[in-house]
Parts: sequence; structure tokens; C-alpha cells
Amino acid sequence: MSLLIISISIAVAVIFLGGGIAFVVARGRREVPPTDVLDAITEEEIEHPEHPEPHLEDESDAAAPTTTIERPEAVQGRLVRLRSRLARSQGSLGKGLLAVLGRADLDDAAWEELEDTLLAADVGVGPTTELVEALRTRVRVEGIDDPEQAKVVLRDELVGLVGPELDRTMASVGSDGKPGVVLVVGVNGTGKTTTVGRLARVLVADGRTVVLGAADTFRAAAADQLQTWGERVGVHTVRGPEGGDPASVGFEAVQRGIADGTDVVLVDTAGRLHTKAGLMDELGKVKRVIEKQAPVTEVLLVIDATTGQNGLTQARVFGEVVDVTGIVLTKLDGTAKGGIVVAVQRELGVPVKFVGLGEGADDLAPFDAEEFVDALLA
Repeated sequence: MSLLIISISIAVAVIFLGGGIAFVVARGRREVPPTDVLDAITEEEIEHPEHPEPHLEDESDAAAPTTTIERPEAVQGRLVRLRSRLARSQGSLGKGLLAVLGRADLDDAAWEELEDTLLAADVGVGPTTELVEALRTRVRVEGIDDPEQAKVVLRDELVGLVGPELDRTMASVGSDGKPGVVLVVGVNGTGKTTTVGRLARVLVADGRTVVLGAADTFRAAAADQLQTWGERVGVHTVRGPEGGDPASVGFEAVQRGIADGTDVVLVDTAGRLHTKAGLMDELGKVKRVIEKQAPVTEVLLVIDATTGQNGLTQARVFGEVVDVTGIVLTKLDGTAKGGIVVAVQRELGVPVKFVGLGEGADDLAPFDAEEFVDALLA
């Protein structure tokens, strides 16, 4: 009986082998047909299979870390949250102004105190003089002696001083099908690279596609930092070797943006201020090389709001070197020196377009004159 069973088993095996349809099956891999079957498949069918097999990852693929793409916070939600934060951090300025204007008797000493409060907040001498004179005139002419009336008048004059009529939109739309190109400049330490990453999040939240250019090649961590920002929102970063040519990186970033049909290319530039001549040569070259492919639509200057007059000095230097079109004020929270918004706009003649408040990834929002003043006086 045993011999009969063994004979049957051998016969079955021979039949399958003789038919040429044996399969080699390995756990976790696709089945591979024998040679004669592969010979019958045309080259076109291999390149364009009608029903392609799904790719099965092996154990090493499964263990590889994957970057989770984040969904940035909508801009409108940021404005509400940042206004609340700004109101808490800037309260001393607003309260100081209202405390003086709310007095029953506004003598010369009171007006001098008002001037001192504004100057301490980095509003600047010229704008402070204009504001105080306007307030004195309105208080006298309108006979204001009520704190609530004084607050309304102060709000009107502050909004006018900040400039609600200025165009604060970021020029990020290119022409002829090319991407908008935004250069971000500023001294190292102002939060420039972080600002580029945050701007990418603002654009992605608005449904725009972005390419980042890590043209600050003189800081070892700058490219890594920017690439991490990009990966978090699924944005590609073009980078070069450490110490390489920044203009080359900017060129390649715009080239990649054009090839991919990207909406906006954000280029982070080096922020060294050893000599103004060196800075001029470097930034000028970056801009010239980039514009061989597409016009630069915006140049944003990043300024640390806590640096006061030093920040104005930086703004003056960069304003002489490149055609700055907008300002980003970082670290505006935690300081009562919100008057730098007015001072830096007067210094450069260009508007503040974004403000950074806090350390979170989405703590950057478009600047709004009325929202800012309301936060000061909250």
C-alpha cells in the first residue's frame, strides 16, 4: 500500500513539472513565472502592464521612517490667535498712552509723558511728534475729556500713523507661466530661515505650490533647517554644498520651480554683514543670476523687533543694497516696542507685510494695521 501511495505522488509531481507551470513562491515576494512563460510576454507589456502588480515592501522598507505631511493652520485663524497674544504682550504701551489721555487735565507735563511713552516703544522722533501734535489738536478742538472718547481718538490717529492704505500683499505671482520669486534677506539671528519656512506654510495653507532655495550656504545648519521645514509640508528644497555659490542655488531653485510648474519659489539668502560692499556684491549677484530665468517679484527684509534702533540700522543698510519691497517683523511678542512698525516703514518707505509672534510653526501672519492697533489698545 505504501509503495502505491509513493508511486502516485511521484506521478503527480512529474505531470506538473512536465507541464511547465511550476512556480517559485517566496514569502513577501511576487510569484515569478518560468522562463518559457516570460519569453511569451512582449517588451511593451513589461513596460506597460495592463494590471500591474502592487509593490510589496520588504521588512527594511517597512522599518524606514516616513515624514508625516502637516496641514498648516489657515491664515484667518492665525490672525485671531496672534491678535490675542499681541494684546497681552503689548498692553503696557496701550495702557501707558490711555492712562495719560484719560486724565482730566492734560498739561504740558502730561503731553511730554505721552511722548516719552511713544519714544520708548521705538515709534521714532518724527512719527511721535506728528502723533502728539495731532492728538493735542483734536483734544482741544473736540473738547475731549472722557477716557472712552480719548481711546477712540487715539485709535484713529495710531491707525493713520501705521498706514492702513499701504499694500501689504506679498507679490508672489509670476508672469508668462513662471513662478513668483521671493528673496528673503536679513541679518543672521533675526529668524530669517525660520521665516522662510513659515512663509512656505502660509502659501501651502493658501493652496499654493512652493519650492525652497537654501542659498544661505555659509551656515552649516541653514540648509538642514530649511529642508526640515519643507519636508513637514511636502515642499521640495534645493540646496548646494556648504560654502558653495549662493547664486547657483538660487538659480537651480528657480529652474526647478519652472520645470515643476510651481507657483512660488522662496529663496533664503545669507545674512552676513561684515562689509556693506561684500553684502552688496553677494545679494546683487544672487538676484542677477536668478533673473536670467524669472523676475524677482518680492524682496522681504526680516527684522528682529526686539533690536530697536539696531534693527533700523540693519534696515537702512539692506535698503541701500537691495530693492526691499516688504518687511517681516519677527519676535514682536514679549516686547512693548511695537512702535518699530511705524519707524521701520518710515525708514524704508515700504510696508510691514508679516509679523511673527511666538515660537510655533504657524506663528506668522499677514500684518493688518487696524488689527495691530486694536491689539495695542486692548
